Amino acid sequence: MTSAKEKRIVIVGGGLAGLACARELHAAGYDFLLCEAAERLGGRMVTDVVEGFRLDRGFQVLLTAYPEARRLLDYRALDLREFFPGAMIRQKGQWHVMADPLRQPLAGIKGAFSPIGSFWDKCKIGRAQLRGFDFSKYADDVSTRDALRAEGYSSSMIDGFFQPFLSGVFLENQLATSVRKLAFVMKYFAKGATAVPALGMQQIPLQIASGLPQEKILLRAKVAEIRENGVGLSDGRFLNAAAVVVATEQPVAARLLGETAGTRRANATICLYFSTSAPPVTKPILLLNGDSQGPVNHLAVMSTVSPAYAPAGQHLVSVNVVDPRWMADDDLQAQVLKQMEAWFGKNVKNWQFLRMDRIPYAVPRQDTIANPSPKVHEGIYQCGDYCGVSSIDTALVSGTRAAQSAINDLRNSLG
Repeated sequence: MTSAKEKRIVIVGGGLAGLACARELHAAGYDFLLCEAAERLGGRMVTDVVEGFRLDRGFQVLLTAYPEARRLLDYRALDLREFFPGAMIRQKGQWHVMADPLRQPLAGIKGAFSPIGSFWDKCKIGRAQLRGFDFSKYADDVSTRDALRAEGYSSSMIDGFFQPFLSGVFLENQLATSVRKLAFVMKYFAKGATAVPALGMQQIPLQIASGLPQEKILLRAKVAEIRENGVGLSDGRFLNAAAVVVATEQPVAARLLGETAGTRRANATICLYFSTSAPPVTKPILLLNGDSQGPVNHLAVMSTVSPAYAPAGQHLVSVNVVDPRWMADDDLQAQVLKQMEAWFGKNVKNWQFLRMDRIPYAVPRQDTIANPSPKVHEGIYQCGDYCGVSSIDTALVSGTRAAQSAINDLRNSLG
């Protein structure tokens, strides 16, 4: 009888979900091949070094309270660097700090009297935090904006704080995302830190990959089709497999699995990177646009979070656009710099442009939350951040579950 260890499983995609799947298969003693179309692992979570600056592919962070991330990752080895637990919000020409009162009590008390929202709005947020941001009474198809209104938050608080803050998470500025994702992200923002690895976000997938046999990872191996007995690569090769796990981003997965285009909706973002010797802030804090005017939704000086993001004596500014009205602007870079000069003064004229990342598929659009089964049909499985509330943690969880589903089926087939 053929043993389970001789049953090879092909994984399509080398992002977090695919790597988590490979890790689970390897730990269980199952043979696998991971096919990644790009020249490196990480999927959307990659970091480029440009002129000594570390540029993540768009603004990304890790919420350290994610349970699967805590289980799979070695946080100490990643050398995580934390953001200040709060944000600076620009409104009517002034900056206001809103901080987590449990971790930054003095800043939290000062922020309670800021003009963004009412004092009772802040009390309501504090009470919700203590209760774990429970929005379970709302159906999944209720939008974040409608849920916040129903909870009694003022328009000033929703428009001045929740909209710019959550737009940076959801990558859509209407707050049309399901209340279920609101509950998920607020829970984990409250329970832990917001951080990045010292050397950039790609260190997360690279750490997972470091525990895998490198001969089982095929780079520049684009999968063109999936069959019941394996996968066909674009270069004509065919890889036999007892099972196939599709671990690509959702549009590619839909195409490979023969699903309709309606499953491919996504939220986009544009990230512009600038270098400067004079940073607009020296604290590792997120800056939010509370006026909803201009293209910039949020920015961060990444080198204040981790100095390794920039060469000595320099700083890296990450500026992010999520409003689709601005994304098609041919003059976006100039418009961003004009807004930054209004915010920070003439020093912005000395900023040096490094790169603009247009990311049409940044996160799945989640007006409702899908929870597809890992098993698509016999011998075919799926995983990715679209398999639940879109997040780093969901990508990791879904990869592990897809591997376990495939293992269970192979064991049963062996009788």
